[in-house]
Amino acid sequence: MATYTMTPFFNFKRKFVNKAVLTLATVISILGMALPFWILFTVIQRGFGSFNWALITQITPPPMAEGGLLNAIVGSFLMVGLAMVIAAPIGIFTGVYLAEYGRESKLASLIRFVNDVLLSAPSIVIGLFVYIIMVVPMHHFSGYAGVVALAIIAVPVMVRTTENMLLLVPDVMREGSLALGSSKRQAILRICLPAAKNGIITGILLALARISGETAPLLFTALNSPYYSTDLSQPIANLPNTIFQFAMSADDGWISLAWAGAALISLYVVIINLVARLVFARNTTGK
Repeated sequence: MATYTMTPFFNFKRKFVNKAVLTLATVISILGMALPFWILFTVIQRGFGSFNWALITQITPPPMAEGGLLNAIVGSFLMVGLAMVIAAPIGIFTGVYLAEYGRESKLASLIRFVNDVLLSAPSIVIGLFVYIIMVVPMHHFSGYAGVVALAIIAVPVMVRTTENMLLLVPDVMREGSLALGSSKRQAILRICLPAAKNGIITGILLALARISGETAPLLFTALNSPYYSTDLSQPIANLPNTIFQFAMSADDGWISLAWAGAALISLYVVIINLVARLVFARNTTGK
């Protein structure tokens, strides 16, 4: 029987490589964490100076004038809210089907494949798709087209989250419910969904945060408007496109408003993500 012993040189080399890889991984991790904080700090630092009462009470101004972002905030709120109303039922029901009924069926595998494609598709491609199917036939941009584009982006996030959260529910809970005489539908409604509800709520919040800052799909669908309007059948003001338009201008007032809008969206997304993590932490601790 052959025996192997580590020479001092081999032992030194192993420890050196181990420490080198550990140090490199630590440095890269720190850089990865520092970059988002740097971006967030820069956006808030540049935008906080323009935070005032006029920002949320006045509409977007013409060049060389003062104003706020009221019409853009209202437009974004309407489109994101309606998109979530459409996407939430579709995402949750599809996730329930995949986790509770489809599982290993061919249809479920096809749905998962399509969902993964949508999840990784660039948002500008989705915007272009909605432009072809809605804007071109209607002959004008509209808030409804923007709603559909945002809903398509939100659905795959919620499908994946809902399925994963339901799969975390132990099968013994389903079997116990069925053994007591419950139907499969009752087991899902009374046992599985309540057990996974915090995770599903987390998915809704993450999808909400994802679509709140989308710009590319709205360029092809809702476009933008300098006026205050809640009519989604016409082009409507929204924060992402307003930020893009103002940031590209040479007007210092518009540029300041662009930074303020960027800071507003950043803070909103950070808060939504923090709430989602708190909800998920509550789910994992069982409180």
